[in-house]
Amino acid sequence: MKMIKEFIKKNWLTLAGILIGAIGGYLYWRYVGCTTGTCPITSSPVNSSLWGAVMGGLLLNLFKPGNTAKKVD
Repeated sequence: MKMIKEFIKKNWLTLAGILIGAIGGYLYWRYVGCTTGTCPITSSPVNSSLWGAVMGGLLLNLFKPGNTAKKVD
């Protein structure tokens, strides 16, 4: 249980991005979506939510403290 708490504390920003992205992906499917059903991402709520979760996690992971580039001499 302690490991889970530490993981969440360390990665809370990325996890929040995943949750927000999944909700955003679902809402995009629900209100915009694909009328023909041939769109690979927005034709189903699962695909749209997963795509949103990945994009949200990657986006908010950029702002995670400690993600600095190391200078190579």
